[in-house]
Amino acid sequence: MQWGLSYESERNRSLFFAIGPVFYTLPTDRQLRAALSPCSRSMENAAWASALIRLLPDLPVMSYAIFTRYIIMVHNTLTGQQLGLDALCADAEQAEQIQRVPDEKMRDRNKIYLAERAMLQMVRNGDINYYNVFQNSVRLSPGVPIRGQDPLRQMKTSNVVFTTLVCRAAMEGGLSPEIAYPLGDSYIQAVEDCHDSGELSALAHTMYHDFIYRVHHLRVNPNYSHAVQKCCDYIELSLDRKIKTADLAALVGYTEYYLTEKFRKETGQSVSSYIRYVKVEHAKVLLESTDLSIKELSDRLAFNTVNYFIQSFRDTTGYTPAQYRKKVQKTSAVS
Repeated sequence: MQWGLSYESERNRSLFFAIGPVFYTLPTDRQLRAALSPCSRSMENAAWASALIRLLPDLPVMSYAIFTRYIIMVHNTLTGQQLGLDALCADAEQAEQIQRVPDEKMRDRNKIYLAERAMLQMVRNGDINYYNVFQNSVRLSPGVPIRGQDPLRQMKTSNVVFTTLVCRAAMEGGLSPEIAYPLGDSYIQAVEDCHDSGELSALAHTMYHDFIYRVHHLRVNPNYSHAVQKCCDYIELSLDRKIKTADLAALVGYTEYYLTEKFRKETGQSVSSYIRYVKVEHAKVLLESTDLSIKELSDRLAFNTVNYFIQSFRDTTGYTPAQYRKKVQKTSAVS
């Protein structure tokens, strides 16, 4: 985890400008607990460390190259100086060490495969709550592991491959080839026209977001009213919170009773049943693509208790979360 700080002296005061914190790659829960263990000996510190671990996955993950460009841009704007990227490292060798692609032996290809499969499944489903799955895949694999003298070319190659896979997944999710192919081609052309690694990373996220929302709009039930669809979208984007019917009613300007009746009539489910269903569907993706424990999944999806999460999952899928993960892993190993 890293911060960027820039200092400026103005009249009789000193100002510090901070960027961060960010991760280059997101560490696992096990690594975080090991790093914080010396600070969590007491009960009070243990609670603090656990709370911090729950918050850290929400921090952004970006490459070293992009982060340093942001730092240099802020510093040069504040001070009027024109420092280069080499000013952030003690020497060129240190910079190379930081930006080096992880050794092939360190790449868990099975985890990478599961994360990529989950990321593409989000596109097929038009699942707009894609952020954590997207970030997990980025954390596990920085892209196509080719080696060459041009890092920008490597990023472009990775983005072209990524765009191609996402375009195919969107068509599998129902997006018309007449729309998907030209859209994918336009993004690939934009990749080739890029001259900056920061632009490439932003473009990859924009492309992924664009395809997911196009598939999502295709899957919107035409029989749903605008208010009910707005509630459904809100639920999908708020899976990490406890969602109350009162919040949904306020969102669309209805009374709780009226919304409850209208929601059941249009969807065939109660509000609470629909929320449980959507959370379980998202839990399936996380079980397939992460090594989060059952308790961590329950907490992330804001279930009241682990037992309630397990029961809800079993009622929806016929499996407990542990059984489902084992089944997916077995299927993956066979294929």
